[in-house]
Amino acid sequence: MNDQAPLPFLDLAAQQARMAEPLRKRIETVLRHCQFILGPEVAELESRLAAFCSASHCVSVSSGTDALQIALMAEGIGPGDAVFLPAFTYTATAEVPLLLGATPVFVDVDPRTFQIDPAHLAARIADVQRAGRLRPRALIGVDLFGQPADWPALQAVASRAGLFTLDDCAQSFGASLAGRRLGTAADATAISFFPSKPLGAYGDGGALFTQSAERAALYRSLRTHGEGTTRYEVLRTGMNGRLDTLQAAVLLAKLDIFESDLAARERVARIYDARLGNRVAIPRRVADATSAWAIYAILLPDTAARDRLQAGLKAAGVPSAIYYPTPLHRQPAYAATHDGAALPVAEDLASRILALPIHPDLSQAQAHRVCDAVLANV
Repeated sequence: MNDQAPLPFLDLAAQQARMAEPLRKRIETVLRHCQFILGPEVAELESRLAAFCSASHCVSVSSGTDALQIALMAEGIGPGDAVFLPAFTYTATAEVPLLLGATPVFVDVDPRTFQIDPAHLAARIADVQRAGRLRPRALIGVDLFGQPADWPALQAVASRAGLFTLDDCAQSFGASLAGRRLGTAADATAISFFPSKPLGAYGDGGALFTQSAERAALYRSLRTHGEGTTRYEVLRTGMNGRLDTLQAAVLLAKLDIFESDLAARERVARIYDARLGNRVAIPRRVADATSAWAIYAILLPDTAARDRLQAGLKAAGVPSAIYYPTPLHRQPAYAATHDGAALPVAEDLASRILALPIHPDLSQAQAHRVCDAVLANV
């Protein structure tokens, strides 16, 4: 094996090889019973996921984006409503409120943990209340890159304003805060099973967690065209948002090795922390928390330094990625809805952040190779 061959940024093939036999058995079972929509594996997955994070209810859906949309639909959020969310995250978080006719209100983030800033959230709520054009209705807090947001502080701010809280945990399922797995920190929690996520399917998928039986029942109705107790009783406008049984089968096989995969990601992160912390700005770990380490992002002094490092890494066969090159309030699709508030941290992060490879099949030798390449080019 060539130790200097280009490294993969994410190695799903290696993970698949580790779990080949149980994965094959899971898929073959579905092929035998042919219940490809809402088959028994879907219910089994929902039960196991709820138990994993101590949630009362889990409702699987067709994607992480659909999870966000169903949660907001269930609250009746729409035109005239303000939905607060971080400016530094993936587009789906802002896309969903706009699809429902609501208005995203962008909030700045912490410069070292990259999580939404509770103090700035309070200021942005006050901005909206003073302007008087929109009703403050919801907060979508994002657990970015694998770490949890500061949910106790966010809940305190949201409670004072009467906001519904939705945890966008797409990147961070498996992380914990104050000894509890994410999944119950907000009124509802949405996760994604996109293949690159720590618990990823072989296609799109997602899930919602809630402690409320009423919300869970509504989520199940909304994911299946708004149906009632029978297939052809339509109680409300819903969507086609069900999780395929084959994806549930894949996720059940992966769930069996999920804890060990999380531990492997943590081992890589600790190597990066130890070797890179004196030369570049590494992510600050959230206090009293664990991370799922979906992404390990460092900060360079400026864009030029990032460009030089990225070129040097590529020459050494080490991949990298920029999450995210443009904050949401600067995106063409959302610029017209932004109220013009300054969001300097999100803009600064976008100009100098760089993600390094991190996945459970990255060996310690490969992690040190990544560090060698970084240190040679900073």
